[in-house]
Amino acid sequence: MKRLADHLQPGARVFVPGLCGEPTLLLRELAQDPERARGVRFVGVQFPGIGSADYLGLHPEAQQTAFFMSPSVRQGLRERRAELLSLDYPGIARHLQQCPPFDLAIGHFSPPDAEGWCSAGVCSDFLPIAWARAKRRVAQLNSSMPRTGSAFRVHLSELDAAIEADIPLTTFSEAAGGSETELRIGRLAAELVRDGDTLQFGIGSVPLALAGSLTSHRRLGLHTGMVSQAARALDEAGALDPDAPITTGVALGNASLYEWAGRHPNIRFADVRSTHDPTGLAALPRFVAINSAVEVDLFGQVNAERNDGALQAGSGGLPVFAQGALRSPGGRLLICMAATAKRGTLSRIVPSLGAQGLCTLPRHMADVFVTEHGVAQVRELGLDDRAEALIAIAAPEHRAGLEEAWRAIRNRL
Repeated sequence: MKRLADHLQPGARVFVPGLCGEPTLLLRELAQDPERARGVRFVGVQFPGIGSADYLGLHPEAQQTAFFMSPSVRQGLRERRAELLSLDYPGIARHLQQCPPFDLAIGHFSPPDAEGWCSAGVCSDFLPIAWARAKRRVAQLNSSMPRTGSAFRVHLSELDAAIEADIPLTTFSEAAGGSETELRIGRLAAELVRDGDTLQFGIGSVPLALAGSLTSHRRLGLHTGMVSQAARALDEAGALDPDAPITTGVALGNASLYEWAGRHPNIRFADVRSTHDPTGLAALPRFVAINSAVEVDLFGQVNAERNDGALQAGSGGLPVFAQGALRSPGGRLLICMAATAKRGTLSRIVPSLGAQGLCTLPRHMADVFVTEHGVAQVRELGLDDRAEALIAIAAPEHRAGLEEAWRAIRNRL
């Protein structure tokens, strides 16, 4: 067989990596020969808005098991060709360990070294778990994939097939600069970070703005699901502890970022059983998890998944990072978001989560909330003080309505 696609069979369950580990050769082959996707169930962890893979769009009889909502998965659910599992990252890891073995796992690796070992490069989040339990294993070997010190590597002798194809890795472009709202949020969040803290944050304009406000900090550590341009900015500013390991599962950015991550002596790529281990996170002193949300209510409940009734993503790593931060000695959980949406007409601080939302984090996990209007530290506050603190960081034009709504809620408690 001369193509990766030739290993696909109707009825097979096939694990495909996501993010920068997307099997670019397989996607190119299937675009040219979509019939190979007939009857195949693709399983993988794809982030919405990142990557180009649309396995359901390849063939009307292709199927998919997904963990994040996307337009393709939404259409697949309507057509009964997709299933969406409501699992966070540790739950996905358990699923991959306990589900029936995959008929096929497709990996994306660096070319072999002199001893025949291929590196998983800058993407080690879920592939190592599925790979160990697959009946057959095939690989794309790509010189664009940096060779890293990941704990996961494969030897040529364990591959059922390998094809060399030098195709650029999947990239992600982060918006540069940021709006004044995002810059303000970044500055306020940075004031809560202390020299020597270990940080977790993801991708996007707010983390970039935060990184820009942290450049004068020193001895920061990183333990995060992915490293992006924000991590590189901290590194190049001298804000990171030069002696501390950086633990992550994947790099996400452009080719220059992948080259930086691949040569960085402190970055250690590991799968989610390490990066998202609640016991390990809790053991990190002063672990600060910094994330976003769709909306927050006056009880401190966080909705990070559903907007106006429509699922936008999944819970991902937020629940376990939140647990780790709250259990860490001196740890903090920061939820950072703009105070409004729809050009200021909709408050993202709401009286209570309604039927159109989902509770990603319950109120007993509420800690610190940041908007462009201020900071609400609510972990130890009672009901009324907590609601008052959250109203104070809402947009001024929505505060009176929130106060009135809270009085009505308070009378029914």
